[in-house]
Amino acid sequence: IRPLLDACRKVYASLYTDRAIAYRVHKGFEHTAVALSIGVQRMVRSDLGASGVLFTLDTESGFRDVVLITAAWGLGEYVVQGTVTPDEYYVFKPTLASGRRPIVRRQLGEKAHKLVYAGSEMAGGATTVDVEVAAEDRNRYTLSDDQVLELARYAVAIEAHYSARNDRPMPMDVEWASDGPSGDLFIIQARPETVHAGRPAHELETYRLERRGEVLVRGKSVGHRIGQGRARVIASPRDMNTVEAGEVLVTDITDPDWEPVMKRSAAIVTNRGGRTCHAAIVARELGIPAVVGTGDGTARIATGAELTVSCAEGDTGYVYAGALPFRTQVHKLATGARPRTHVMMNVGDPDHAFHLARIPNDGVGLARMEFIISNLIRIHPAAALGYADLS
Repeated sequence: IRPLLDACRKVYASLYTDRAIAYRVHKGFEHTAVALSIGVQRMVRSDLGASGVLFTLDTESGFRDVVLITAAWGLGEYVVQGTVTPDEYYVFKPTLASGRRPIVRRQLGEKAHKLVYAGSEMAGGATTVDVEVAAEDRNRYTLSDDQVLELARYAVAIEAHYSARNDRPMPMDVEWASDGPSGDLFIIQARPETVHAGRPAHELETYRLERRGEVLVRGKSVGHRIGQGRARVIASPRDMNTVEAGEVLVTDITDPDWEPVMKRSAAIVTNRGGRTCHAAIVARELGIPAVVGTGDGTARIATGAELTVSCAEGDTGYVYAGALPFRTQVHKLATGARPRTHVMMNVGDPDHAFHLARIPNDGVGLARMEFIISNLIRIHPAAALGYADLS
């Protein structure tokens, strides 16, 4: 109870800060005539559980029939900062509404660290501390299937509420947390998604490399574009002023202090982070490609090296050596009458399915199973059937 009482005393004392006193003098308020109230809420102990961010669309393509959920152990700040690479889950909305369990994809993140409460105030006033995640927890998913589906249902309900209030479709960006002692899930905040919601609905922009080169690093692709420029490897925020317009920013992670240099970068490459980290969010808003979670980008890329950063090849983003030729096209999507014959798509690479869904179509006519196995499952079917017998 002592930390709570101390916090209350600090709130009451804030009535007599220099700023508060000056404000009352300026406005003509009597110092003894003002009052202050304190709202006390039970803390969601996500430091003993997990937390993350979810979107009611695919953050890279804008495909609106899925919920993307990211999750990591501990407080959510590390997910937003990009300090950890979180787990990812995709849930398909149409079949979720019919009562099925449509988790269409999950990907394990490294989750090497977590942020937890310190228990007592640390030196310098810090109340949280970084701890390593046990190997067992790193190598298992943060959420159960039931929890993933529960969060997805919350997400769909939130999106429906705000869409109805605003009389238009409104994809949402939502933060959530799970309470460790109880296991309950809580929605912390919700706000409109701002990147894809404002883009033209009848245009499709595509980028394509004309040839590939030496891959320096790879990670999660952010967006679908290709960027080029000389590398600028930054180890410390103190060196941000060395980034010149049109260079590729290569660093460990970013935070809001980095935004001025991100705005003049041709592309961004980070060692850590997932699709909902700060670098990814800002890159989407700026419309520049980013490859996050490369692991060792700052070690494998040298300042001054010419780079091509490609986010046009699906879920995985690639950083190539040299300035490779590429082309871009803007397609005007038809809005007129559709033919009586169904127009079905031939999907060779499942990674492109969400992006291609914007093209007017009546479904998938052919999906190559061997490509799905080689690109997503990445294990021979015979090995999967006899997995327990593999040495």
